[in-house]
Amino acid sequence: MSYERDILDDFAERKQGRKHPEVTATIGMILEDRASGFCGDVVKITFEALTLRDRLNQFRHFRWKEGGFLLEGKPVTVVRATQDGAPAPTSTRMTNSGSVASREPARARVARAARIWVEGKHDAELIEHVWGDDLRELGIVVEPLHGIDDLAGAVREFQPAAQRRLGVLVDHLVAGSKESRIAETVRDPNVLITGHPFVDVWAGIRPKVFGLDEWPDVPRGQPWKEGMCRALGTDLATFWPRLRNRVSTYADLRPELVGAVEQLIDFVSAVDSQE
Repeated sequence: MSYERDILDDFAERKQGRKHPEVTATIGMILEDRASGFCGDVVKITFEALTLRDRLNQFRHFRWKEGGFLLEGKPVTVVRATQDGAPAPTSTRMTNSGSVASREPARARVARAARIWVEGKHDAELIEHVWGDDLRELGIVVEPLHGIDDLAGAVREFQPAAQRRLGVLVDHLVAGSKESRIAETVRDPNVLITGHPFVDVWAGIRPKVFGLDEWPDVPRGQPWKEGMCRALGTDLATFWPRLRNRVSTYADLRPELVGAVEQLIDFVSAVDSQE
């Protein structure tokens, strides 16, 4: 997703002191993103973004931004409603996930019992890098699993409950995979398992951040990370920090990964309304 036009528009409008009318996002509302021209109906509203679906049934996620959309051909600032139904306050500072940052520096909330588990250290670092501000505000802790071979046992030990929900992000969660078979062994209404189709979370980052159209193909039977670094002529030990730091916002991630993480955050944070 390109933000070049959007950034220039924002700069010009801040310079002129221009304000746009605020409208509260609702499911089914037809909006057009001013930066990309993508037009569709609102199908999902979260604290970090809203999701539009166009007439071809394609989905795109967009951050909350001043004057970022057209509603019936007119520029508006779309905001999300708070729990009491009032529009959430807008801010010019955005988090990496695209959510509106608080006007005042927010303290991290006391960690809730709910957790999000991911398969490894790099998965956890990437989620912290993009969604960290939102997770701290919600009091949600992300923990690396270092493998899911005994996922059912780990879930039993965690003892999920209505006020202790668990979300699990799984790599390579596709039909027929070992990961999908493991995920099917967990059946608990207080556990949500989502995943992405990539063999590793590295591939969930758009290759454009390194100026590539696609990541290199790695022959089957070769370790994927080592094979990719070999094809790129780079060092395995130093590549991950460089790759992670090229990610500026969730728009630098593949939508399959973004959607999976958003589902987990929504699921585990839903206990807030029950406390």
